Amino acid sequence: MIDKLEMFLAVAKEGHFGRAAQSLGITQPTLSAGIKNLEEQLGVLLIFRGSRYGGLTPEGQSALIWARRIVGDTRQLRDEMRTRRHGLSGRLRIAVIPTALTWAARISARFGRAHPNVGFTILSRTSVEILQMIDDLQIDAGISYLDNEPLGKVSTVPLYDERYMLVCEAGSDLAAQGRASWADLDGQRLCLLTSDMQNRRIINRNLAEAGVTPQATVESSSTVVLVSHVLEGGWVTILPEDIAGFLAQGKPVSLIPLDQPETTHAVGLVAPWREPHTPVLEALLTEARRMVVDR
Repeated sequence: MIDKLEMFLAVAKEGHFGRAAQSLGITQPTLSAGIKNLEEQLGVLLIFRGSRYGGLTPEGQSALIWARRIVGDTRQLRDEMRTRRHGLSGRLRIAVIPTALTWAARISARFGRAHPNVGFTILSRTSVEILQMIDDLQIDAGISYLDNEPLGKVSTVPLYDERYMLVCEAGSDLAAQGRASWADLDGQRLCLLTSDMQNRRIINRNLAEAGVTPQATVESSSTVVLVSHVLEGGWVTILPEDIAGFLAQGKPVSLIPLDQPETTHAVGLVAPWREPHTPVLEALLTEARRMVVDR
């Protein structure tokens, strides 16, 4: 039944039989037959369908919760048995907010030195997408905000508190100030992350509290695009200190500390709430805690 539950999860995620079959590497007739077989075993209709996918039935919505739990437990069992045979091995899938990608690199590099048989797949995603991907069993963990918007029931390891930097052209009037307030950004030509990013929502709130109406002439989901616009001239951007320092290194831009808002926000590792965690994920959480202590 596990393979049929995997098919069901794929269809629920993709909302399309063809894409679900492609994601599993099987044909659409095989997928359709598997879903039908699962429905026969459970004695209920799980998916509304005519000529195309029509969504989950009420029974399908309930079954989705069970399917995630059963498939998650099965994967955990396989991981634990593999660890008993071969030690820590496999691949960790992590989704990360764009402003924390440098931290993802630190964690994966440090973990890889200690556990060379574990590989990483690191994806850049929004905070909302990260939580959904954890629920859908698409990733093993994420790096996201911990205390700004609801997380639900997850395990967390705080890594750092965001400190914001203004990134501007070297030699500009803002660069000459040496320090800036959020109010100083009134009327500036801003390039910022897109509004689906939690970082952008935090920045908008900080600007609003300073009496500034945020007007970004350029928006992007990529921090590289933001700094590239600063290099082209005429734009300024706001980024957390760590990613700003990494992207500005060796470039003719200045990093100006911004007055810290009254409320700062923690960023950290986020993992499914599961006791116990898989051996590999538990080792990742432990390594993250050690890294924070060492820093």
